[in-house]
Amino acid sequence: MRLPLLTALPVVCLHAVVCTGSALSAAESVRPNIVVIIADDLGYADLSIQGCTDITTPRIDSIAKEGVRFTNAYVTQAVCAPSRAGWMTGRWQDRFGFEGNPSPGAKWGLPTGEKTIGDWMKAGGYATGIFGKWHLGEQPEYHPNARGFDEFYGFLSGEHSYFHAKDPKWGPLLRNSAPVKLDKYLTQSIADECVSFISRHRDAPFFLVAAFNAPHEPMHAPESYLKEFSNITDPRRRIYAAMVRALDDGVGTILDALRENGLEKKTLLIFLSDNGGPILEGAAINGSRNDPLRGGKAELWEGGIRVPFFMRWPGRLPVGKVIDDPVISLDILPTATALAGVRPTSPMDGMDLLPWLEGHEAAPQRTPFFWKFYGRQVVRDGGMKLIRPEMGKGLELYNLNADISETKDVASGNPEKVSEMKRVFDQWDRGNAKPIVQP
Repeated sequence: MRLPLLTALPVVCLHAVVCTGSALSAAESVRPNIVVIIADDLGYADLSIQGCTDITTPRIDSIAKEGVRFTNAYVTQAVCAPSRAGWMTGRWQDRFGFEGNPSPGAKWGLPTGEKTIGDWMKAGGYATGIFGKWHLGEQPEYHPNARGFDEFYGFLSGEHSYFHAKDPKWGPLLRNSAPVKLDKYLTQSIADECVSFISRHRDAPFFLVAAFNAPHEPMHAPESYLKEFSNITDPRRRIYAAMVRALDDGVGTILDALRENGLEKKTLLIFLSDNGGPILEGAAINGSRNDPLRGGKAELWEGGIRVPFFMRWPGRLPVGKVIDDPVISLDILPTATALAGVRPTSPMDGMDLLPWLEGHEAAPQRTPFFWKFYGRQVVRDGGMKLIRPEMGKGLELYNLNADISETKDVASGNPEKVSEMKRVFDQWDRGNAKPIVQP
């Protein structure tokens, strides 16, 4: 097993350690741009490359076809904000008590003692920008500009109107801290802001997060897209399909900008969703599908935490490769900072994926993955998954290699495995902080 590049060092300063000497020279020789595109509440089955038949997504699909597609890719939580807190810090968000979503106007956010991927990349000399949804705190100390991002366009809360800049419940649309007007569909506006950022920073390394809010509710879609799906009779699914197609076009706008600026071979591109599609009433249901996975957003079944996850870097990563080994959104930060020649001084929970993906090292033997969500608990170790699906319920065990849909509980036949995995989870959880707020 390859040890992660980022060693768990004590926090001794507020800045990343930038590699020196030959290490820096090697990093400088590549130092690619890094673009992370994250969808919001996208169903696992709602991309055509994932098997969808009623929505076509050629531009998002192209990322996987021209790069790597992971079939066992996870995020760190089944709802939006803690999932973002996890990949943004490279740490299980449970370590600092970020278990649920801040409500509109909440006074809390991502603890200021936690450094973000924006902090580390900026310390490494990258221009940094995030465009779209933040959801990691609305107070000034939590603002993206205070958390490592030079540029921000979007909204600070958990959702926003797609047609109006002023959202009475969820707050204004902002450029940095100043309210702005919205003269087009928000998905396209976010994409256009990304294009501007790419064009202005094409001559030096940049780190860009395209944090689309599509296809999260409210269910808003332009008429031009709705007409394309007039054959879908379910009105919710029809609007959802239109929103996903608009998202695909927005992603295509970013891909075109990279090509037109001659940056495709200089850019590592990552696409994922922040959690599974919501299929439960009360979980911002949007008409998404997670087949063949069980459950969805706000649940710790596979449908809530397993997501589409693709990486593309022409000339560096394999083309059209499908990987079944497990990966997790925690891997984004150590992968990005390693390419930037930066060694964070905070302990990371993910690993640098590039040496494995480029064929320099064997597939890693991953340590267990963990989830907790207000009484729900999960540990995945290899292909086995132990889950307490609801507070107060018993433990269930599933062999995901043979039962991806989690239909056959094998706990009764494997009591020793249940005890072992429960012990591993408890040991991990003892080091976690209490949730910042209760549900």
